[in-house]
Amino acid sequence: MKALIIILREQIENWQQILQLAVYNMKSQYSNHYLGVFWNILQPMMQVGVYYLIFGLGLRGGGDRLVDGAPFIVHLISGLFPWLFISQSINSGANAIQSNLSLVTKMKFPSSVLLSISFTNTLFNLLFMTSILFVVSVLHGYVPFWKYSLFIYFIIAAFPAIFGISLLMSSLVIVIRDTKNVLQNVLRLGFFMTPIFWGLSSAQPILQTIARLNPFTYLVEIYRSAFVHHSPMLYGTAADHFYYWSFTLLVLTLGALVHHRFKDRLLDFL
Repeated sequence: MKALIIILREQIENWQQILQLAVYNMKSQYSNHYLGVFWNILQPMMQVGVYYLIFGLGLRGGGDRLVDGAPFIVHLISGLFPWLFISQSINSGANAIQSNLSLVTKMKFPSSVLLSISFTNTLFNLLFMTSILFVVSVLHGYVPFWKYSLFIYFIIAAFPAIFGISLLMSSLVIVIRDTKNVLQNVLRLGFFMTPIFWGLSSAQPILQTIARLNPFTYLVEIYRSAFVHHSPMLYGTAADHFYYWSFTLLVLTLGALVHHRFKDRLLDFL
């Protein structure tokens, strides 16, 4: 727990630097592109188009069907956007230290701060994507206006879990190189085990059980309930909330311990 407190203190003490570097990274990422930051909207919409052709018009035999009370395209967007945010955050967080190790060694720079910078970068992307769903939701009146505030809870719930996984994986990908391949396959499996293009309530019982054991399902459904589902007020039972936050505390503590143990020895493994 002491390691976790130290790492959290590092994030608080360096929050201005985190924000400044995240903004700088976002600008530099698209500095040589004609469309600039517009790619933050264009790229996910192109992915939506691909998945709609495959899962909506292809496998489902028609994109006009309802999934959990919402048109398939809206259900797909409200699941794919948070998933892209989650998977991109974990991937970038897992590689944040390895790709910026020279920055850590040359400057008095806590390596854990790099994970918050990568999270903030993907959060900017999520805000661009969410603006699309927000407009669609408002135009169709899917939810009462106050429910959009649940998006804030989504961010609050997502950060500690993603940060904890990133802490753990960012050290392991350096110490054990095979970890990166394992992570890629776990995320690929997670895409299909999370109700992104299929409905949780209409799935078979065994798939529902697997999905509820998947902590990413909690985040996706919280996001979806903020923009699409009129009821209930918040996704999940008390058991779902307890399970997710227990998982979050576990992975955050474990990630802090592993990171604290190896942070001064990472150069030895490269």
